[in-house]
Amino acid sequence: MHSAVFLIEFGAIILALGLLGRFAGRFQFSPIPLYLLAGLAFGEGGLLPLGASEEFVAIGAEIGVILLLLMLGLEYTATDLVSNLKTQYPAGLVDCTLNAVPGAVAALLMGWGPVAAVVLAGVTWISSSGVIAKVLGDLGRLGNRETPVILSILVLEDLAMAVYLPIITALLAGVGWAAGSLTLAIALGAAGLVLFLAVRYGRVISRFVSSDDPEKLLLVVLGLTILVAGIAQQLQVSAAVGAFLVGIALSGEVAEGAHTLLAPLRDLFAAVFFVFFGLHTDPASIPPVLLPALALAVVTALTKIATGYWAARRAGVSVKGRWRAGGALVARGEFSIVIAGLAVAAGIEPSLGPLATAYVLILVIVGPLTARYTQPVAALVGGLLARRRETAAGATPLPGPREAVESLDGQDVGDRS
Repeated sequence: MHSAVFLIEFGAIILALGLLGRFAGRFQFSPIPLYLLAGLAFGEGGLLPLGASEEFVAIGAEIGVILLLLMLGLEYTATDLVSNLKTQYPAGLVDCTLNAVPGAVAALLMGWGPVAAVVLAGVTWISSSGVIAKVLGDLGRLGNRETPVILSILVLEDLAMAVYLPIITALLAGVGWAAGSLTLAIALGAAGLVLFLAVRYGRVISRFVSSDDPEKLLLVVLGLTILVAGIAQQLQVSAAVGAFLVGIALSGEVAEGAHTLLAPLRDLFAAVFFVFFGLHTDPASIPPVLLPALALAVVTALTKIATGYWAARRAGVSVKGRWRAGGALVARGEFSIVIAGLAVAAGIEPSLGPLATAYVLILVIVGPLTARYTQPVAALVGGLLARRRETAAGATPLPGPREAVESLDGQDVGDRS
């Protein structure tokens, strides 16, 4: 009987996720907020609370995090990462300062303590690589001059995760400074070693893993990733970091083949992860934190726009491209939930999970809109200000703001300036 209930519940979850994903795809927006809402509906206090399948969902959620980070690592070669570190680190520092500080300050103002402040700083800092990549593709901006700037910032954030996650893990575990420093040293040493081996011996590693048979390649890569993730977690480094490092170590045809094979699995288990996070959030706990979440979303949306604008200006991109770069970075998603999920599991602050859920729901919906409309809105405001200045000076007014927006907006897609 227990087995039958489990199959019914888990089958209903997967079917619901498939239908929600199809609905999101039809209207061309990220399915992440729908997955979170599904978790809220199936969790305690929701419409249809689960029972038998929750433990299995928890395991699936952990695999989802591992696959998210593995696929992220497969996107980059070690050479690309080293190059980005050398040339774009100032943009990474600005990004961290402008976007992590508001989260930390908000947590302290709410009286949550220093550990929760470090956690919320990560939630507000890291943009959603998946959502942003999809939006750039949908808008036809992959060839624009500002796109490498956007991707560089995302890469630096992903690299920072390799340092940040072990720190969070140690803080949430309540270990002392000595043990925490040892954990961080192990993480940094492992990351440095993997980058060195990937640069010097990446082809050898990829040749060892490579196979012409898709089944064998899938089993070897998936098995290696979960094994390394488990060892990393045993060392208190973080399973996600271990998976990310495995992805970096693989390159060439192996990385491309693994990416193709693992993408459906990643999407499945990542969806399960978002549902699992929602399961552990009581819907009744969201309304009390909705106002702080909205305020934090507004502030950090503006700071992300400022980050993108500054980084694109530093790279010599045109004004229109600077605004587009800033608007594209606003979306938060999977990594914000991963970080908040660690804190929820540790039980450090009951309100942190609901606030993170509301915060991500807001920005994962607003993010694609800011990517599309930040530059036209900036043109509208600029046109209004210029028109007022010209009118005040008694000169012939410039074209109206509407005409300015339409003119600039028409050049948005495919603009390579």
